[in-house]
Amino acid sequence: MAEHNRYISPFQTRYASDEMQYIFSEDNKFKTWRKLWIALAKAEKANGLAITDEQIAELEAHAEDINYEDAIRREKECRHDVMSHVYAYGLQCPNAKGIIHLGATSCYVGDNTDVVVMRQALEVVRRKLLNVIALLAKFANQYKDMPALAYTHLQPAQLTTVGKRATLWMNELYMDYEEIERRIGDLALLGSKGTTGTQASFVELFEGDSAKIKAVDANIAAEMGFTKIVPVSGQTYSRKVDYFVQSALAGIGQSCMKFANDLRILQNFKEMEEPFEKNQIGSSAMPYKRNPMRSERICALARYLMVDVLNPAFTAGTQWFERTLDDSANKRISVAEAFLAADAILNIMLNVCDGLVVYPKVVAQRVLSELPFMATENIMMSAVKKGGDRQELHEKLRQHSIAAAKVVKEEGKSNDLIERVCADASFGLHLDEVKAILNPSAFTGRAPQQVTEFLTEVINPVLQANEALLGEHAELNV
Repeated sequence: MAEHNRYISPFQTRYASDEMQYIFSEDNKFKTWRKLWIALAKAEKANGLAITDEQIAELEAHAEDINYEDAIRREKECRHDVMSHVYAYGLQCPNAKGIIHLGATSCYVGDNTDVVVMRQALEVVRRKLLNVIALLAKFANQYKDMPALAYTHLQPAQLTTVGKRATLWMNELYMDYEEIERRIGDLALLGSKGTTGTQASFVELFEGDSAKIKAVDANIAAEMGFTKIVPVSGQTYSRKVDYFVQSALAGIGQSCMKFANDLRILQNFKEMEEPFEKNQIGSSAMPYKRNPMRSERICALARYLMVDVLNPAFTAGTQWFERTLDDSANKRISVAEAFLAADAILNIMLNVCDGLVVYPKVVAQRVLSELPFMATENIMMSAVKKGGDRQELHEKLRQHSIAAAKVVKEEGKSNDLIERVCADASFGLHLDEVKAILNPSAFTGRAPQQVTEFLTEVINPVLQANEALLGEHAELNV
């Protein structure tokens, strides 16, 4: 019963993937600490310190098998997580015990690990984002020609196509993809900067040889797979880095919330809906309901993710001088949960976009209910060509439109504008002529071509370049 008598994060049980949860696990963190200690020892040896190959080999032999019990017991005594793991590592590596963490401060493992972990997590986000874009690209291409009502102010405006609307969702996600790429490319390792960022301890170790001290930083970065190193710092890397990364994640939340809100409205219109499984229950009280619960969950998690950006913003603004520790407790929660939320949102997006349902007859019916109003200018021009007076016809169309709208709104009947026009001798148009004007595809502008151009010029090159990452699907826990 132990798992039922304490708080468990919904990210753990309901939302985030096992993959993302592992990235922010203690196991991944502490194994990365050991990789960093090995990188530090190798760099120091390469630049002349008395560290042996045997010591490094001993460290490498125990890089993965962390003796957690020893570390936990030691932390209860010393109240310091880094030093407890230095101690535990030393128990496993008695010959290398004296050179573990040599010259470093706690932020050497803490901050460098945070950067490594964020890069790992960003790469997962990047992959899932690409897969969502790929699913929407397929959908947009499939429905690029299907006319649909477009809205401004949530009021029927002109026509678009179902596929063109999907490109609007996709374009914002593509912007997020570009931002994630930028964040991955800009990540820099802190390196070995010391207690206040001056590398004073390394000046002592290397007897003031700046070239060797800089080489240690470069060697550590290369060992950890980074090309960039923070140029100057206090004890930590600037907490603005966390803000930039979380802002990019919040951007994904914005885009996905927009998509999910649109889909919720379209589901109300009965034009489109998210997947609804065979045995899924929409409501405990109303058996007929098909609630858009996936889209609602996207919106809920996106709201949490967007608000979470305030945490690194305040943290960055309140780092006194070379560092203060009031970043730590907040950072442990906010950064991890931002990634877990983004991961959860993208999992739902994968699931929804893999099974979007379109109801063509409803889409067409809703188009035809509004199209007569949209076609009034075309009708007027056809009547003018037959000798009608443009100003007179304009006024008549205005009056007929008001009367038709009244029938729809007050009497609940169908739009009868076309019948009114055909019955008005001033227009000189037969029903067949007017119906020919009312071809929905004639009112979608360049929407189909825009879809093709966007996919061809913008999206497909990115998907082709990342083809090995595509084909991912997601099943939801609840």
